[in-house]
Amino acid sequence: MGRSWESPEGNLYCSTVVEIRSGDPAPSSLSFVTSLAVHDMLKRQLPADASIMLKWPNDILINQAKICGILLERILAKVVVGIGINIISAPRLPDRETIFLRAANDRNENDASQILDCLIPLFEMRLKQWRTSGLQAILRDWQAVAHEPGTSLYVSDHSGTKIRGEYIGLTDDGALRLRKADGTPIVLHAGDVEMDQRDAL
Repeated sequence: MGRSWESPEGNLYCSTVVEIRSGDPAPSSLSFVTSLAVHDMLKRQLPADASIMLKWPNDILINQAKICGILLERILAKVVVGIGINIISAPRLPDRETIFLRAANDRNENDASQILDCLIPLFEMRLKQWRTSGLQAILRDWQAVAHEPGTSLYVSDHSGTKIRGEYIGLTDDGALRLRKADGTPIVLHAGDVEMDQRDAL
């Protein structure tokens, strides 16, 4: 999408490699595994009343502001899972709000290495669930902490074309299901998603 990537000192930037095995769900669905693991970690780092929400396909929001970025890259039978989490600072973006962990909880003094130590076993647990219980269990857990059905979303493709519709769930392989204003249901497998701010209030 032509965006720049920033990595100021003090935040967490990490990658891990997942080897795809026979019988594993689709490698692209590791984005759901990863976002759930980050969500699990944030639940342990933030107050109980913090608003943590997942946004399709792999954004993690605190109070409607983005705190984490996830990027998957497949190389033959391996997937490199890249995770960036704002811990002590957040980039200023023209098209979305951002937040960092210590702003969301000023009592949290964990540094990047401590957050990574917390994240690793949670990622391992979600990866095991993905392999043993299957993608549907992961998607069920993801939808339980994501934007609610009926939420208005704007989806932009690589050409910049925007499609607006109401979120009506996911397909069995994790694609986004929207209902357009005229009632037509559509399925999207990729795109950049924005929430309608009227629904975010």
